[in-house]
Amino acid sequence: MQEKLDEIRAKAKAQIEEAADLDSLNDIRVALLGKKGELKTLLNSMKDVAPEDRPKVGQMVNEVREAIEGKLAEAKEKMEAEALKQKLSFEKIDVTLPAKRAKVGNSHPNTSVLEEVERIFTGMGFTVVEGPEVETDYYNFEALNIPANHPAKDEQDTFYITKDILLRTQTSPVQVREMEKGNLPIRMLAPGRVFRADEVDATHSPSFHQIEGMVIDKGITMSDLKGTLEQFVQELFGKDTKVKFRPHHFPFTEPSAEMDVSCFKCGGKGCRFCKGEGWIEILGCGMVHPRVLKMSGIDPEVYSGFAFGIGLERITLLKYEIDDMRLLYENDIRFLDQF
Repeated sequence: MQEKLDEIRAKAKAQIEEAADLDSLNDIRVALLGKKGELKTLLNSMKDVAPEDRPKVGQMVNEVREAIEGKLAEAKEKMEAEALKQKLSFEKIDVTLPAKRAKVGNSHPNTSVLEEVERIFTGMGFTVVEGPEVETDYYNFEALNIPANHPAKDEQDTFYITKDILLRTQTSPVQVREMEKGNLPIRMLAPGRVFRADEVDATHSPSFHQIEGMVIDKGITMSDLKGTLEQFVQELFGKDTKVKFRPHHFPFTEPSAEMDVSCFKCGGKGCRFCKGEGWIEILGCGMVHPRVLKMSGIDPEVYSGFAFGIGLERITLLKYEIDDMRLLYENDIRFLDQF
């Protein structure tokens, strides 16, 4: 029995020293100390040992078991330490290396200009409101004094979904919806996407953005409109910017006008940017038509108001001196990174 135990001890020592990894150590443990291992088999033969020798033999078996478990634990500790050392060597961080800069996006030019426009008008007491992009014919045309047979309908190539449902051609329907609420006075700004069946070129797109503004109160006059818009363009383009009104026609305003601003590139002297005229057309405006007020439930004998519409892309092109509207939507990083 002693010889067999010495043989198992020597065999275990040799195998443990030759073990290459933790899996090999586990195989050795099972082969020697498992339920079907060599020591277990040896203990099962204890019935052949004389009763008086069994305590001594049991002690010798336990000593061998403890010796093998000690060798296994020692080998496992060394292997785990070596594995940790190798792992740390691969995962070490050199804190002296320069950091990788994260790529941070910029606001789109349209977004930057819209935020600036909203800041200017909210500073003058306006509230920003929104409305649906899919509209009814009533809100998009009829409530704005554009009945079924009105020629203005032909001027706006409209995307119709059904006979009475369409993609809005302007953000003016938002003004009608606000007037119908009856919460007077009104000082509102309505930015949003609009749709018209235009061919794509440097200045046109079938989908673009407008910013409609409207004020309804008692005693509102054309001079209030001019003062408001003058304040707006001077904050947007500079304090020296001048404004000029030209008579025009819009079905929903009377009187109506188009507003020009002095060229902020040449100061009104004439240059390539303003095509030598010294002035740049920027928006349409006018006094809200009494019929529009009446259809929305507001008494035109008591209240009056003004409205204006600004093309967001147009003032973005002007502010950043971009000569092609398509650049705003091509998602060219080289272009967008400039802003």
